[in-house]
Amino acid sequence: MLDTCSLVHLTQDYELLSCEVQNIIEDYENTFCVSIESIRELIIAYRSKGLGRKKWKTETDIINSILDEFFIEILPIDREQIVAYSKLQINTAEDHRDPSDHIIIAHAICNRMPLISCDRKFQFYTKQGLNLISYRRK
Repeated sequence: MLDTCSLVHLTQDYELLSCEVQNIIEDYENTFCVSIESIRELIIAYRSKGLGRKKWKTETDIINSILDEFFIEILPIDREQIVAYSKLQINTAEDHRDPSDHIIIAHAICNRMPLISCDRKFQFYTKQGLNLISYRRK
């Protein structure tokens, strides 16, 4: 599972992904998915900051590209993920208050999927069952 930042790096600036993550992505035995929350964040960034405007002409292009060009499955949020989200202990020590991150983390934990992220604050959630593949942007 890719978090939003990793999804942006994959679709916009592949070279920012670490060599380890590039190897994981280039292994065609692996399948990838994102939470619908990442798509929502990407659309918001497209609308408010112009993120991806060189690649995509519309918000629908974002979705179609993720599905048809990058072959990434978009996972819905249902009751299981919301229950996992409600039980998630938040990393207040590092002031990690981003609810989108929390949904994505809960989604990965609930679905028992490794989460690829460059966000250092995510390490806190490994104690709660998050299988984190962390990388530093190049």
